[in-house]
Amino acid sequence: MNQAYRNMNLELISFKICPFVQRAVITLLHLEIPYSITYIDLGSPPEWFTQLSPFGKVPVLKIDQQDVIFESAIINEFLNDTHGGKLMPSDPIQRAIDRSWIEFGSSLTLDFSNLIHSQDAEAFESQLQLVSREMAWLENRLGQGPYFNGDDFSLVDIAYAPLFMRTDFLQLADSLYPQDRFPKLTAWAAKLLSIPELAKSAAPGFFDIFRGHLSNKAPYVADRLNLL
Repeated sequence: MNQAYRNMNLELISFKICPFVQRAVITLLHLEIPYSITYIDLGSPPEWFTQLSPFGKVPVLKIDQQDVIFESAIINEFLNDTHGGKLMPSDPIQRAIDRSWIEFGSSLTLDFSNLIHSQDAEAFESQLQLVSREMAWLENRLGQGPYFNGDDFSLVDIAYAPLFMRTDFLQLADSLYPQDRFPKLTAWAAKLLSIPELAKSAAPGFFDIFRGHLSNKAPYVADRLNLL
C-alpha cells in the first residue's frame, strides 16, 4: 500500500440516519482507517455542501480537503483499494458479480425506505410485498454462509448490514423474510447484526433520532409499528 494513501486526511459528510453513510463508516472501522465525520441536515443543507455533492446526497468523502468522492459503493471500493483491504474478490467476474449485488442492495434499501415512509395501509402493504419479493432474490442467491461470499466478509455484506439493522429495530423481519421461508437470509442477517462495526457505525442517538424522524415524516408507519 502506498504510504501516501495511509496519510490521507479523510472527512466523511453524513446525515445521522442515512444507511448509505453507515456503509462507509463500517468500512472505515473494519479497515481501521482514521477519519473525521461531519453531520449535516439534508433537509436544510449548508451552502458549502451543495457545492460538493452534485446529487445533493450523502455520503461524501473529502480527501485532504481537496478531492471529493460521492456514492457509498464507490467510496467503499476506494477505501478498500487504497488501504490494503480484502473486501472485494480479485477475480474480475466475481468482482463484477459483487458490484451487481451491491447495486441491488442500494435499490432494495431505497424500496425499504419507501416502505417505512408509506402514508397509508394500501401503500404500506404494496411496498411490503415488493420488498419481500426482492428479499427472495437474496435468499435464492445466498450460499451456506456465513457471509455473502461464504467465509469471506466483503463489501456486499457491508452494503446490506445497515438495512438489516433497520428491519431488526422496526421488527419487520418476520413480515419481510420469515425464517421458515428465508432460512439463509435470516442467518445472514443475524450474522451481520453481530458484527461490532455495525453497532459502532450508528450515529450518537441514532435510534431516538430515527424514531422521531418516522413519527414526523411517516405517522402512519410510526403508529402501526408502535413507535409513537
